[in-house]
Amino acid sequence: MTDGMNRLTVMLASLAVIAAAICIAWLLRSAKDSSLSLSSAGEIDCTPTIVERMRSIGQWEFLSVSDEELVDTVRTGFFSDDELVRIYYGTLRIGIDLRECSPEWITAEGDTVFVTLPEMRLLDHNFIDEANSRAFFETGKWSNKDRKDMYERARRRMLARCLTEANLNAARANAKEQIARMLRLIAEPRVVKVEFAV
Repeated sequence: MTDGMNRLTVMLASLAVIAAAICIAWLLRSAKDSSLSLSSAGEIDCTPTIVERMRSIGQWEFLSVSDEELVDTVRTGFFSDDELVRIYYGTLRIGIDLRECSPEWITAEGDTVFVTLPEMRLLDHNFIDEANSRAFFETGKWSNKDRKDMYERARRRMLARCLTEANLNAARANAKEQIARMLRLIAEPRVVKVEFAV
């Protein structure tokens, strides 16, 4: 029994070593196939692997802002007033979509690589967490239209409070830093400058 277990252990260890060797060889081959060079025309010549990997990132979030809004509405009645107060929670994700980059979004001039990114925007318009939003106070009967109107009021307030120029600038600064750091590894010794499309 022990002899069989020892043989099984040796066989499993051998398989693990072989699998690790195959993974390392595949990674080295992928890294060797991924290269970046500068052509004499001043454009960066990325291999399809590099371009595809960067574009496959798709949406890239650089700032998320959480907010909660208390929204109330009152309906005046003959004998009494009905009131509905709800608390809405939401998280606004601000970033870019790399699939929106122009074909010439990476160029080179002399010793500088210029990267032009699409403008910073709200990545998801359905940012209110309806599962966690709840009635805080409610009297009377309210229709779906009443609740939808309150939802839209909360949404507009969150947009006004969170999608500010200060938050967009903070997201732009994060994007410049992160993308420049990522591309610097490929473009060295050249300097990487990241800007946004006007």
